[in-house]
Amino acid sequence: MALVELSVVEQRYRAVLAVLAGATVTEVAASLGVSRQTVSGWKSRYEASGLAGLADRSRRPVSCPHQASAEVEAAVCELRRKHPRWGPRRIAHVLERSGAVSPVPSRMTVYRILVRHGLVEPGVRRRKRSDYKRWQRDRAMQLWQMDIVGGVMLVNPVTGELTEAKIVTGVDDHSRYCVIAKVVERATGRAVCAAFVGALRVFGVPEEVLTDNGKQFTDRFGQGGEVLFDRICRENGIAHRLTQPASPTTTGKVERFHQTLRRELLDDCGAFESIEAAQAALDAWVEEYNCVRPHQALDMQSPGDLFASVSEQERDVLGLKIPGVLALVPQQRIPPADPVPTEASAVHAGPPEVVPAVVPAVVPVEPGGPVEFERVVPASGNLQVAGKQFWLGPARSGLTVTFWADTSVIHLLIAGARIKSVRSHLSVADLGRLAARGGRPGGPAPLPVGDGVAFEVDRVVNNSGLVGLGGHQVLAAEILGGRQVGIRIDEETLSFFDPSSRELLRVRPNPLPREEVRRLRGLRPAGPPPRPGVEPVRVQRRVSAVGTVMVCRQVVSLGRPYAGQTVTVHVSDSTISVELDGQVRVIQRTTDVPVRNVKANKPHGAPYVV
Repeated sequence: MALVELSVVEQRYRAVLAVLAGATVTEVAASLGVSRQTVSGWKSRYEASGLAGLADRSRRPVSCPHQASAEVEAAVCELRRKHPRWGPRRIAHVLERSGAVSPVPSRMTVYRILVRHGLVEPGVRRRKRSDYKRWQRDRAMQLWQMDIVGGVMLVNPVTGELTEAKIVTGVDDHSRYCVIAKVVERATGRAVCAAFVGALRVFGVPEEVLTDNGKQFTDRFGQGGEVLFDRICRENGIAHRLTQPASPTTTGKVERFHQTLRRELLDDCGAFESIEAAQAALDAWVEEYNCVRPHQALDMQSPGDLFASVSEQERDVLGLKIPGVLALVPQQRIPPADPVPTEASAVHAGPPEVVPAVVPAVVPVEPGGPVEFERVVPASGNLQVAGKQFWLGPARSGLTVTFWADTSVIHLLIAGARIKSVRSHLSVADLGRLAARGGRPGGPAPLPVGDGVAFEVDRVVNNSGLVGLGGHQVLAAEILGGRQVGIRIDEETLSFFDPSSRELLRVRPNPLPREEVRRLRGLRPAGPPPRPGVEPVRVQRRVSAVGTVMVCRQVVSLGRPYAGQTVTVHVSDSTISVELDGQVRVIQRTTDVPVRNVKANKPHGAPYVV
C-alpha cells in the first residue's frame, strides 16, 4: 500500500516539476490524462505544503449540518450507561421530556449514536406480528393480574449458603401500574394473601383479579373447595378469574412485568443478605417503574400517569373485609390502612403492622341446611354440580361461582351478585357430600328483599321458551312455553314467577339498560319478591308396558290398562299423587331422592303432552 502511495505522489511531483520548468498546464494534463484543474491543484498544494501536500486527502466533508452535536451524543450515551436496558425509543422520549438537549434526536439518530459508540450491537430488524391483538380494561382498578416469580437470591452471611426467595407481584391491567411487589421467603398461600390484603388496604378493592391455577390462588384441580384467596375475593365482592391450564399469555401483562423486573433488577443485583435488603431494592425499582420509566405499551407514558386508586370516600363506604383465618407468621407483615399517596413508594411505606394469629372456628353444617361452596366455570361455560349442569356461558370461563344450595332452591352468585336461581335437585345426602368437599354453612338466602327500584311486567312465553322485552328476546325456559308469567326486573336479574301464586320459576341475567326498562309496555312497581315454591313439584311420566312409572327412583304401579299413556304426577316431601281418569291416586314416598327430570319419555317424533 505504501508503494502505491509513493508512486502516486511521485507522478504528481513530476507533473508539478514539468509545469515549473516551463511546460503549460494544458500540455501536462493531456499527457497524464487528467483535467487542467487537477494539475493546477497539485501545483497549489505543492507550493503551500511541499511534497506532503501531494498525498491523498480525506474526502470527508468539513462539516455535516444534520449530524447530532457533541452535547446530544454525550446525553444519549450517559442515559444509556445509566439505564443499560433502555432502547433508542425510550431514550429519545426521555430526552424530549426533560428538555435537556435541543434539537431532540430521533429514534434512528439515537440508534446510530449508540452503534457508533459501541453501546449496542447492530442487529437484524424484527418484523412485527400482524395477527397480534392487544386487550386491556377501559379504566384502572377494573382488573388486577397477579402471579409469583423467583430469582431473588439470599446469602447467609455466616455460612455463605444461597437460598432463593419469591416475589408476589400484581399489576393493574389498564395502566400496568405495579400494585403488589412483596418479597417472601416461601410463596405459601398465607404469604400471598398477606401481600394481596396489603395492596387492598393501600389502593382499594378492584372489580376482578386474574391469576393462574396455582395452589395459592385456587383449589380448582384439588377437591374444588375454597382457599383463603378465594374467600378474600368473595367477602370483598371481587370476581376471581382463572386462566386455562398451560396458557401463560392470558396473564401476559404480569408476565411481561416479570421480564422487565429480571432484566433491569434481578439479573445484575447479586445476592442480598436479608429479605429486608431485597425488599428495599425492589421498592426503589418499583418507584422508578411506576412513576419515572416510560412504558412503550402506554405511548411512552409512565404507569403512574394512568393509574388511579379507589377514593377514600368509596373505601369508607365499601370497607375491606379480612377473614379472621388470615394468621401470619411474625416475618410477614401487612401495611396499615393509612391514606394512600400517589407515589409508588407508598406501597411499602410507613411502619408495618403485625396481624395477630387467629385460629379458625370449625362450624358444622346442619343436615339438610343450606350449604355454600365454590366452583370454577370451565372453558365450555357448562358447570356440573352433583349430576346437574348449570349453563353460564364461555364468557364467564375461569370465574369462581359461589353456590347457595338447600333442598328447595340453588342460587348462583359471582362476586356477591346473584346471577341465577333454580329449583334444587339436591337431597340431604348430596348437601352433606358438598359440605364435606369444602362447603360451609350457608347464610341467609340471597333473594331480593323490599321494593327498592325493581319493576314488574307480564308476558307470555312462546313455544321456544322466549319472551320479548324492549326488543330483546330473553330466554325464560322451554318448559314454560305457552304460560303467562310475571317478570320482576332488578338491577342485575330477571325473576320469572307465576302471577297468581308469585312462585319463583326462573332467574336470568338482566340485559336491559335502565333507560329501556322504563319504556317497557305494562311496566308497574314491583311487589313482594317471588319465592321458590313449596308446593308439590308437577312432573310427567309415560307409563311403561307393564303399567309402572319411575318417580324419584321409586317404582309406582298403575296397571297395564294405562300402558303407553302420559300421566301427571305431583311430588311432595311425603307423597306421590298421580292423576288418573279424573281421579287422584296418592302413594306414600319411600325415597328422599329429589326430582331430576320433569318431562316424560316419549316415542320418537311424538310431541310432549302439556
